[in-house]
Amino acid sequence: MREIDELLNVDDPAWPHLLKELSGTDIEIEVLPGDTETGRATLTQLQVSARSNLGGIVLNCGGLLVDGGWLRIFGSPHGTGPEALPGLAEINAMPSTVDPAWQPEAGLVVAHDVLGGVFAVNGGDPSAVGRPGGPGEIVYFAPDTLGWEALGAGHSAWVSWILSGGLQKFYGGLRWDGWRSEASALNGRQGLSFSPPLWSAEAREDLSATSRRAVPMAELLGLSRDARLQFDGADPGFLGVA
Repeated sequence: MREIDELLNVDDPAWPHLLKELSGTDIEIEVLPGDTETGRATLTQLQVSARSNLGGIVLNCGGLLVDGGWLRIFGSPHGTGPEALPGLAEINAMPSTVDPAWQPEAGLVVAHDVLGGVFAVNGGDPSAVGRPGGPGEIVYFAPDTLGWEALGAGHSAWVSWILSGGLQKFYGGLRWDGWRSEASALNGRQGLSFSPPLWSAEAREDLSATSRRAVPMAELLGLSRDARLQFDGADPGFLGVA
């Protein structure tokens, strides 16, 4: 296991490049303040260096709120209160002290959206846990289909895609008039529950006619997992602790 100094002391750290991308994008993004000690511990546990975007985000900020909080990219935040955005370590149930034997259950959850969608980095053998894509590829658990889909990019390319406006097309049929204000009103541990649910024929036909309410993200993820199990007995697996 590499020590923290080896992970930090790299020739070309990602964070300055990412800050440049952030300053040049037209996308609404809030960079939350981070906790250095938590960031260093998370970096050590993951064994990723500051050269990667993942390492840069974990080490230098508390997370990124995209489009008024519609998408939450996890980092290492200061606060851990009932309304604060969780950190990457908490979301992935990492051990409280560095454990060389620990590995993510199926892949590393790196972001949630307000719909209960989950972005994760695939582990070493995605097919063994029923996920598409290759090792290290970003996959998305879609709450409107209750299944995983591969996005064809690694973490760094995925972040660049977001900053270039990729979410607008990605969520094209899943945004309604007033979505930004509803997303902005949520705290860091809430998502939106739809009635009828997103995967229903009624919601697909007229999303704006659904009713929506704020619920704990853990509840939202649990409902999606239960619905998938009821439909075909297939467990989508770990969606993150929230």
